[in-house]
Amino acid sequence: MNIPRHILWSKSALDVSDPYQRRYYIKQVLEYGRAEDIAKLDWAEVRSLLGELTLRPDVRALWLNYFNDQR
Repeated sequence: MNIPRHILWSKSALDVSDPYQRRYYIKQVLEYGRAEDIAKLDWAEVRSLLGELTLRPDVRALWLNYFNDQR
């Protein structure tokens, strides 16, 4: 999968079939993605991975609040 430079600077592509690279991709999108990048994510997958991702505290709080408000 080709990754936009605003999400990932060090590489132009990731193998999102690899679980580690997929988690990294999701982390990068949650922290640096634009609305159109975030909209393409699988929300059930994001919710299930949120506890495993190393996100900045402000970004983690934003997404935890988002998913708590969706209940």
